Amino acid sequence: MTGASVLDAPRRPDADRGFGRSGAGSPFVRLLARRLLMAIPLLLAVSVLVFLLLELMPGDPARNQAGMDASEEQVEAVRRRMGLDKSPVERYFGWLFGIFRGDLGRSSVSGQSVVDMLGDRAPVTLELVTLAFAVSLLIAIPVALMAARRPGGIFDRTVMVVSMTMLAVPNYVLAMLLVLVFAIMLRMLPAIGFVPLEEGLLPNLRSVLLPVLALAVPLAAFYTRFLRGDLVEQMNAADYIDTARAKGVGPWLVLWLHAFRNSSFGLLTIVGLNIGTLVGGTVIIEQIFAMPGMGMMMLEGAMSRDVAVVQMCVFVFAAVAILANLFVDLMYAVLDPRIRYGSH
Repeated sequence: MTGASVLDAPRRPDADRGFGRSGAGSPFVRLLARRLLMAIPLLLAVSVLVFLLLELMPGDPARNQAGMDASEEQVEAVRRRMGLDKSPVERYFGWLFGIFRGDLGRSSVSGQSVVDMLGDRAPVTLELVTLAFAVSLLIAIPVALMAARRPGGIFDRTVMVVSMTMLAVPNYVLAMLLVLVFAIMLRMLPAIGFVPLEEGLLPNLRSVLLPVLALAVPLAAFYTRFLRGDLVEQMNAADYIDTARAKGVGPWLVLWLHAFRNSSFGLLTIVGLNIGTLVGGTVIIEQIFAMPGMGMMMLEGAMSRDVAVVQMCVFVFAAVAILANLFVDLMYAVLDPRIRYGSH
């Protein structure tokens, strides 16, 4: 973890509480301020990169929008409506200054407000990401604990083979296999489409189960291998494990209360780093399952070179990844008060 250190030198009593102090001088506030200040140039760099990539894409978006049979006058009218008659610098800074004014812009294709589009699409992606995140951990933690209980056993070897297989399969290939088995062969679940939660909990869960599994299974395989390896290392080499065993603590309690507690720090880091991967995976998965979320919205915007839409989708995705890593840093200091973040 960047910038984190454990100080063994004598400190004031309140320093041992780490984040317990309040006020602008507390480590919590300083860490939060530093991370947020670091996020600003990062988000700006991401927005510039996305804008340049859209500019370098071949083809004329105004011609594509007007149609190949449109006259030059019609193409020019579309170009003015899309704002393409201005220079790239003018368009980028116009979009950027609009963000500071709270104006996220309008789609140059549909004319719809980007705020309204996000309001319609973001809940779908949020549900997919939240469920996939929860499912991946609900699978990984108990499976890793059971595998680490008897390393080298039949269950452990089976888990290693299955997790390696799932890691080797891209999520879009896994999505196709899930559709083939559960939607086409067994006819248990819908292949495409999304049912809003307002229309019923069960129909909603049936509509998102396959895309959630396509996102969650590869992550669960990765988390399982990482956590299982760390647990086995803790159980075989850590002195505090031998002490707990000498005190007569049962093997499952040693594994859960001692080994897992320490391994959870590494798992927390891996989970935080993979939030961006999870969010980015929705771009492909939503397209495969025809889910009307931000991933499909961004892909449609990229195909039509709708700068305002693509910029804001990437902006939101990048902000989520940054906030996830900030949350991990904060959780480290909350879970272990010995950890401090460069307060001097």
